[in-house]
This record gives sequence, C-alpha cells and structure tokens, in this order.
Amino acid sequence: MQVGFNDYVWAAGVATDLVNTTAEVWRGDDRLPDAAALAAFADLHGGPPGGASGSLSEPARRAGPDELRAVHRLRAAVRELIDRPDRERLVSGATALTAPARGATLIPDPAHEGRTRWAAPLPEDATAADALSLICGVGILGVVHNLGERRFRQCSAPTCRGAFIDTTRPGRRRYCMPDLCGNRVNVANHRARRAAARGRPAGPE
Repeated sequence: MQVGFNDYVWAAGVATDLVNTTAEVWRGDDRLPDAAALAAFADLHGGPPGGASGSLSEPARRAGPDELRAVHRLRAAVRELIDRPDRERLVSGATALTAPARGATLIPDPAHEGRTRWAAPLPEDATAADALSLICGVGILGVVHNLGERRFRQCSAPTCRGAFIDTTRPGRRRYCMPDLCGNRVNVANHRARRAAARGRPAGPE
C-alpha cells in the first residue's frame, strides 16, 4: 500500500472517522470492538483515490486481537493530537505516525497521465495499525501544511464528544458527523422553537 501526499483530504477523513469510533463518542458503544469491525471499517474506507496504491482492507483482514489493540492505541494518539492542535505538536506527532513508511517515492499520478507524485509506501507485511498510522500521519501533516492547525476541532453538538479535521474549502464545518450530529441539533432546535411557541419548555430529544 502507498499513501500519496496529495491524498491528505482522504487521509484526514479516515483519521476523523477512526477517532469517532470510540465508546466515548457513541455513549458506551465502541464501533471497533473486534477484528471483524476493523475489517468492515477498512472496507468502508478502501484505499487512496485512484485505486492504484493498494487497499487498507488487505492488512485489516489479517488483523487479530493484538492488532486491534494497536489500532485502539493509535486511535487514542490521533485523538490527542486533534484535541490539542498546537502546530509544532501536530507536526512532530504526525511525523512519528508516518514511521511505518519506507521513505518516499514517486508514483504515477492517476489524475494526470504521464505525471508522477510523491507517496509513502508500506512494506508488504505492514499491519492494519501500520497502514492506519501512515494514513493518519499523512492526513494531519497535509492539513497542517495546506489548511492550518485551526482545522482541528471539537464537535459543536452540545451532547457529542466527537472531534474532526475540517478539510472543507470554506473551513466552516461544525460537526464530527454532519448527517448525525447536525440533524440532532436541528431537531433539538425545532423542538425548542415549537415549545416556545406553545409557551412551555422543550422536552428531551
């Protein structure tokens, strides 16, 4: 598997989704409880754009209990970086995450025939934790370099403990899972307005 440096938007999305699988975010329900869940997570995220650089699914299918624990440790480390987005700390932490890579190399650019781009390759025996570590490292470094450290945020939903890396062009993302958290906030606001119109407090969600 190879992760292109230009694929930082995809990589940052994987990092965001990884940190938001914790029981803390899902109110007691860890979304990566076993190797099967890890494989499903990998299948959902596939590989870098272009499809020519390998897939996260391959090492995830080989993962056992020890590997799952390594992914959980990685998840905690990435969340700590997002929670404390000091630029130097982000750079040093993300650089450490790219350690499983075997340096850097040029690969064909799927978006431009005849061109190449920089990528970080993994050895063939790389684990799922190795692959996710490299992906998260590239995502964080790419966002810091191209968008700045202010793109690392906590979810704005009042009842959510999630976090995210905002790679949107305007940089105004507010929720870790917009379809879920944003919808909850909209529903709560709607109920509050309806209750206010009736002259009584809004009930629970």
